[in-house]
Amino acid sequence: MAQPVWDHPEPLTVESAPVPEYGSGSLAELLPTLAAGMGVPNQNATLTDLTPADRNCVFLIDGLGWEQLKAHPEEAPFMSSLLGSSRGGTGRPITAAYPATTATSLATVGTGLPPGVHGLPGYTVRNPATGELMNQLRWNPWTPPNVWQPHPTVFQLADAAGVHTAQVSSPTFQNTPLTKVALSGGTFHGRLSGEDRMDLAAEQLAAGDRSLVYTYYSEVDGKGHRFGVDSDPWRGQLMYVDRLVQRLAEQLPSRTALYVTADHGMIDIPFGEPHRIDFDEDWELRAGVALLGGEGRARHVYAVPGAASDVLTCWREVLGEQFWVASRDEAIAAGWFGPPDGIEERVYARIGDVVAAARDDVLLIASQREPKESSMLGNHGSMTPAEQLVPLLEVRS
Repeated sequence: MAQPVWDHPEPLTVESAPVPEYGSGSLAELLPTLAAGMGVPNQNATLTDLTPADRNCVFLIDGLGWEQLKAHPEEAPFMSSLLGSSRGGTGRPITAAYPATTATSLATVGTGLPPGVHGLPGYTVRNPATGELMNQLRWNPWTPPNVWQPHPTVFQLADAAGVHTAQVSSPTFQNTPLTKVALSGGTFHGRLSGEDRMDLAAEQLAAGDRSLVYTYYSEVDGKGHRFGVDSDPWRGQLMYVDRLVQRLAEQLPSRTALYVTADHGMIDIPFGEPHRIDFDEDWELRAGVALLGGEGRARHVYAVPGAASDVLTCWREVLGEQFWVASRDEAIAAGWFGPPDGIEERVYARIGDVVAAARDDVLLIASQREPKESSMLGNHGSMTPAEQLVPLLEVRS
């Protein structure tokens, strides 16, 4: 039986979870605000502190949370300078969506919609049509992308409105289903090196009187997962990506706004007990569970028919001092996946019968089912500030 890591006076309540700031300060509002400023129809400028620009670039750094950036000014001098107004812009945090994970966040950024609408509410979720777990990052098992996520991206809407639209990223991502449902629209340009991406992003910005360009870098996240936040390899990647941001900023054509952001932050979880609870070795947590989805700090739990209430009770008893544990309906009503009245019917059953989000420095691994994920030092997914807050840095030319 799993034992609590810390002794809190009361179990965590669903209402106490720090829900993402959907509608006012989350990743879902970024691209619609920029598109509205360029005259794209039916887009809302919700982030009212962003001044419209004719050309806009979003540089998304995978895994670089607000708290991690703030803690490393020496490794990221250029981005740290953007936390104030010394270069004509201001930096502040916004929230990712829940869960704070790449597939969910990229879909949230690209569509301008919360997870309860775009339908990618986790790392792995149940496909109601097949009963299988679907990995939405790797798109395995394959399912038709436009059926799984039918909404147009902001890039597609901008392209249709005559805005020059482009994505500049690794060639590996050009034809992936996740790119198709989250980031497609306009033209995709694959470049292997970060320097080539920055140079080409600047060229694409200059290619139109109105331009919307997206570029991406992944290895801050990769080094964090493997070696941990604040490790030497992670610091090295932060130093490198800081130079990339400066390289792009110094090439911006006139009338351009560059926004640097991220999909989630990260937290290191020590190995072994009591910080890692192994679902595959805990009979209480397994009882009544048909499928375990999500990831270690943001779990979707799918019960066998008729067992959802018992599973919820058990998970609250075992984990309730360390995790926010909610039923599907409770999590939806609390706004975890977006405005409660906006959850689409096709998305409803993808969400777990029970949803568990970590508050403490603890991870719910599955050593046999998920050996790779269970071995990672750096993790993310939940609603803590280290995971949920991401930077929104601005440079204008």
